[in-house]
Amino acid sequence: MYKRQDDTKDDGYYKVDGKPLGEKNPKWLQDDYVKFIRYAQWKIDKNGEGIVGFITNHSYLDNPTFRGMRESLLQSFDRIYILNLHGNALKKEKCPDGSKDENVFDIKQGVAIGIFIKNKKLGNKKVYYADLWGLREDKYHWLDRHTIDNVKWQEIKPISPYYFFIPKDTALEEEYNKFWKITDIFPINSVGITTARDHFTINWTPEDVWKTITKFIQMGVEEARKKFNLRKDVRDWKVAFAQKDLKESGPDKNKIVPILYRPFDIRYTYYTGKSRGFHCMPRPEVMQHMLKENLGMCIGRQWGVIGSKYYDIVFVSNTIIDLNLFRRGGELLFPLYLYSNSRKVFNISQEFLKFISEKYGKTLIAEEIFYYIYAVLYSPTYRKKYEEFLRYDFPRIPFVDDYEKFKKLSILGKELVELHLMRKRLPIKVRFDLPGSNIVEKVKYENGKVWINEEQYFEGVPEDVWHFYIGGYQVLDKWLKSRKNRKLESKDIEQFLQIVEIIRETIKLMKEIDKEVIL
Repeated sequence: MYKRQDDTKDDGYYKVDGKPLGEKNPKWLQDDYVKFIRYAQWKIDKNGEGIVGFITNHSYLDNPTFRGMRESLLQSFDRIYILNLHGNALKKEKCPDGSKDENVFDIKQGVAIGIFIKNKKLGNKKVYYADLWGLREDKYHWLDRHTIDNVKWQEIKPISPYYFFIPKDTALEEEYNKFWKITDIFPINSVGITTARDHFTINWTPEDVWKTITKFIQMGVEEARKKFNLRKDVRDWKVAFAQKDLKESGPDKNKIVPILYRPFDIRYTYYTGKSRGFHCMPRPEVMQHMLKENLGMCIGRQWGVIGSKYYDIVFVSNTIIDLNLFRRGGELLFPLYLYSNSRKVFNISQEFLKFISEKYGKTLIAEEIFYYIYAVLYSPTYRKKYEEFLRYDFPRIPFVDDYEKFKKLSILGKELVELHLMRKRLPIKVRFDLPGSNIVEKVKYENGKVWINEEQYFEGVPEDVWHFYIGGYQVLDKWLKSRKNRKLESKDIEQFLQIVEIIRETIKLMKEIDKEVIL
């Protein structure tokens, strides 16, 4: 933080609108290119005028973590020009017409040219933006023939709270920002547990967990490292720490608990809740509440696109969850209830409870609210309309004006939750009746058949069910590939068949939800 030459105060990149960012892991603000921009900004602010030009990583243009940086740059400079060169292979960027987009460098991270001008004679502050898509050589050719004066710039107007440096529908953004943010509804939340050694700490059955830990604690450190392929120790996970934690906590079979590892993929682990123990980061402040009867909504911060496939990041759990439950990792678990000794209270903010009771003129039970929100997040209309904003932050929830509509959506949300927790047994329409090894070797989908090896397949899987995504994972494909080289037992086959029907029913319910959502 510092004062500019004109005596205005710069709050730096870790605040926005005068308040702390509140980012749990703002590591990207420590990237070198951010420091270079910050240093140049400081020099020009001290001088009172000047120009900065950088070609850098383009993440700062729209990533929520950089909103304080964008606000600070807006305050310092009178003119900002952003030429987005794209080429982000990590996001699989393509040109608007679907053709190939290439980076101007031999890197995967997309880049942008930023030109920042400080000159009070320019008058009102303005921000201009342009895209450059296409093949590398075409971009070089275009850059050779253009200057700041002959680019077809689009003026954009970054607004609070994100101050995006890319074009946005500001009218829709203002509407969306009036909705309740999920983190303001359920204030206590956490990412999933970090094991640091999934293959060792997470097993298929409770019996596998017990065998693993009882053998592990009887071995010497190096013997255990070799036996369980535990690699070198790291700062927050060491073989000796794990053994000490297990010995001090029992071992106790009651500490073997289910964990939602991936969508519809329940496994088992030994949970002590001690950090830097058997698990690297067990997140006890939140996960302790999931060891008792509870519901938890799992929501990713940034929904998005894989290739051309738009996917959602929301699921439900009644157990502890893994950090990488979703493909990008880092999803938050919002427990519905919090337990303190013998007390059980709602994890719902008082401000929100006041709002919702005044809106509908009655006191609602916590589950009604939970189910309603879950339904809205599965509305295709909601996802499509606010897709642009769902890509950047945790979702905001609109509440219908009519209580009867709210009630209908809550009932549909409850049906979805029951399905996703696999609490119902649905009639099976898919067949798996060819004899064979039942070993998952190579998974492929073809004309309604899901092959697991050269002889066997599940028959009658609809294409929309096969291509259904949750948390960035193509659910059926991921479930089978996670069991590669394993023999599917009868209970595994039954579970897969049920997941097919659950997804089929989910797709139907999503259409029903859309009939009730008014946006």
